[in-house]
Amino acid sequence: MNIAQYLDSTYLKTPEQSGLSAEETLQKDKDLAQEAIDNKIFAVMIRPDYVSEIKKYIQERHSNVVVGTVIGFHEGTYSINEKIAEAEKAIADGADELDFVINYNAYLKGELNLVKEEFIKCTQLCMQHHKIAKWIIEIAALHDDQIADLTKNISNWAKENFSENEWPKIFVKSSTGFFETENGKPNGATFEGVKIMLDNAGELPVKAAGGVRTPEDAEKMISMGVKRIGTSSALALIKNKSSEEGY
Repeated sequence: MNIAQYLDSTYLKTPEQSGLSAEETLQKDKDLAQEAIDNKIFAVMIRPDYVSEIKKYIQERHSNVVVGTVIGFHEGTYSINEKIAEAEKAIADGADELDFVINYNAYLKGELNLVKEEFIKCTQLCMQHHKIAKWIIEIAALHDDQIADLTKNISNWAKENFSENEWPKIFVKSSTGFFETENGKPNGATFEGVKIMLDNAGELPVKAAGGVRTPEDAEKMISMGVKRIGTSSALALIKNKSSEEGY
């Protein structure tokens, strides 16, 4: 199986989180991009501040590696206008795909209309600019029935507000990798959580992000039906190795 074509190779730590400078972080992103170019990895997923430079880096090397970024990351509690502004800048900087953290805290409070509005407005922006929109629901923060319900809502909103040929461009994604869990609970994609997403996403594709650290796990996720995998262990996966650390 060609795992590389499913992978979003990911580096999402800020300089403050990593203890690196902005220049060192940019270099890490360039190394990530070069690794993707050399190994035919589908996409790199980086912070918005670095999109412009990495897009330029990839274009200068005449590569088709896709540039993705995150919006409203990682808490998802940004206002709709803040998410739109961040998304507009990312698009202007050359991002091909935008991974939005849905306001799952609002969902948990029963503010479904707010969540629906941000989904529609932000997805409309992406569709207008021919970009991929992925919606991170942070499954580690939700119970199984909530994972199912939120995924189903996203699927229904997509069907009600977007054309059938746009559905493949609207993903439901599992995790940010930054949610802090208790008692050793996984904070990324699990087979159980992803199955619930797949069972409720309807025509929408699903991205499993975080916690996929062995080639066997990646192949199982793909065989289950996921269309993309977000990982900081992309090279290890395609080299048929395992990673015990990272996203």
